[in-house]
Amino acid sequence: MILLVTIIRNRLLMLVLVIFGVSLITFFMANVIPGDPARMMVGQHASQEAYERIREQLGLNKPLYVQYIDYMKGLVHGDLGTSIRTQQPVLNDLLAYFPATLELVIYAFIFAIIFGTLLGVLTAVKNNTKWDYIGRFISTTGVSVPVFLSGLVVIIIFYGKLGWFPASGRLDLFVEPPPRITGLYTVDSLLTGNFQCFANALWHLLLPSIILGYVQMSTITRQIRSSMIDVLNEEYIRTAKANGLSKGFLIFRYALRNALIPTVTVIGVSFGSLLGGAVVTETVFNWPGMGKYVVDSITNLDFPAIMGFTIFIAIGYVLINLIVDLLYIVLDPQIRE
Repeated sequence: MILLVTIIRNRLLMLVLVIFGVSLITFFMANVIPGDPARMMVGQHASQEAYERIREQLGLNKPLYVQYIDYMKGLVHGDLGTSIRTQQPVLNDLLAYFPATLELVIYAFIFAIIFGTLLGVLTAVKNNTKWDYIGRFISTTGVSVPVFLSGLVVIIIFYGKLGWFPASGRLDLFVEPPPRITGLYTVDSLLTGNFQCFANALWHLLLPSIILGYVQMSTITRQIRSSMIDVLNEEYIRTAKANGLSKGFLIFRYALRNALIPTVTVIGVSFGSLLGGAVVTETVFNWPGMGKYVVDSITNLDFPAIMGFTIFIAIGYVLINLIVDLLYIVLDPQIRE
């Protein structure tokens, strides 16, 4: 219990430090970018009076450090500012787009864990065989090919040439979205019994989730392979083999479980990486999530939206690390003791 309280306390302290550091760096980086959001809003031919009025409304006429202090005061009260582009609170915008991103990330995460684990186990058990070489080629390709390139390739092949999968959006135009319960189309359609919508939403998710999860699948594969090879060479594994335990039971009951302990960190970080990496995938597949929202905000110099998105992702990373620490307690008896 003391360990649990200590972990949570340390992570919450880290959350405060991370938010401060991320907000400070992002704020000043955003403000040194060439461009004037006030001028973009009023247009090039607007009067000087209209331009100055917009600058005053946005607080851009204040010194930079005063703008940052005002922003942090609002952040303490849960206010991420108002989007220059949509004229809505940034938090409301992020919460509206978050379900689409979360749904994409969840399916990409499931794909990465399942296939990364299976491929990692296969390459470890078949070490230095043709299966190991094939698995290593797949994992190396995943971390080497940029997401935007692999995304464009699969769109050209599976949409443009073969016509098997859709290229963009969460649903076909003729399919009505399900009533909003969680914001996840596959979940909401199942909850309302709309199986046509579920199948269509799943079909739209397939390509972008595989592309998004492919990089993290490769990372998980390499980590599990390395850990499994070390575990399979341990003395207790050889003893278990000599005692006649079946190979499958030995691999999945003993070897894999111990190999997962150092892999938990990689899996946890992978989920956070998927949240951040969704920016490119959502842009390529025109997916209406937070990633596309922040890209549109960048092109319009929407500083509050950019700041809000960055802080949102930073908070997600810290919370994921907290969950990883708690999982260590579950997986490793030595830490529990």
